Amino acid sequence: MSAEERQQLEQLEREIVDCRRCPRLVAWRELVAREKRASFAHERYWGRPIPGFGDPQARVLVLGLAPAAHGANRTGRIFTGDRSGDFLFAALHRTGFANQPVSRRADDGLRLTGAWISAAVRCAPPANKPTPAERDACLPYALRELELLVDVRVVVCLGAFAWDAALRILAARGGVAIPRPRPRFGHGAELALPAAPLLLGCFHPSQQNTFTGKLTAPMIDALLLRARALAACGDSA
Repeated sequence: MSAEERQQLEQLEREIVDCRRCPRLVAWRELVAREKRASFAHERYWGRPIPGFGDPQARVLVLGLAPAAHGANRTGRIFTGDRSGDFLFAALHRTGFANQPVSRRADDGLRLTGAWISAAVRCAPPANKPTPAERDACLPYALRELELLVDVRVVVCLGAFAWDAALRILAARGGVAIPRPRPRFGHGAELALPAAPLLLGCFHPSQQNTFTGKLTAPMIDALLLRARALAACGDSA
């Protein structure tokens, strides 16, 4: 990544953090940050949109749904400080993408190598359910982010929402024909399109999935290793 691209990525981060496009999301994220959860009452919540995080030279981009109200909305870093993040970062560590298996706060020394983590929606939504309008208002940030992360070859989509968002991002880039009917999400689903990163589906590491065994540690490890192998093969075009 060139110095100019790094500056543009930093500028994008500032724009994301300052965003107030969606009144419902702004009101919710700030309400949560004021009222707090009792176990975090002593902490100062971030209460703003969450930028992406990781290695600017990443070949694998992990795309989630949205920040957790008492996770990233509290800590200021995506997937940091919640159960989903605990499961995800442990897997990233086991597969060589992260230097440590836990992510508790933004200054805990966690570093990613070869991976970047982002979300389709950058603000914590009520009930973890963004509206279509909120999704569409946020997708231009993900599009610009992907364009600046020029080495990305594989996008790991955590859940059906992220899969759909990734398809919309690729369609918005131009020059990428999305098949009709749209390819369906599934764990392990792969979609290779000309002039685009390869999409790889993964069940979201939510407690609903991990506590029930729908997504296990061996499953996510195998998928992340698959992403690494695909990214190492060169352009997925």
